[in-house]
Amino acid sequence: MARLTKDTLFKAQPPRAETAMDKTTRVVREIMDGEAEKRQVKMQRLRAARLEREANTPPPEPKTPATRSRKKAPVKAATQS
Repeated sequence: MARLTKDTLFKAQPPRAETAMDKTTRVVREIMDGEAEKRQVKMQRLRAARLEREANTPPPEPKTPATRSRKKAPVKAATQS
């Protein structure tokens, strides 16, 4: 039996060539990751601007509920007999 060493037990496999589908997948993931990063930066910027705007604006005055005018009852005509 052959002597077991790390060289004989675990054989290094040569790196395989990147297929067209692997290349496409890699490129798409890079694009998607870039877009996600840009989206996160934009959301953080907009959130900070909104929080700053909300902190600098005074609270709105409470609105008083609008009162409805009552309908007047129709006046009955005086009956003449």
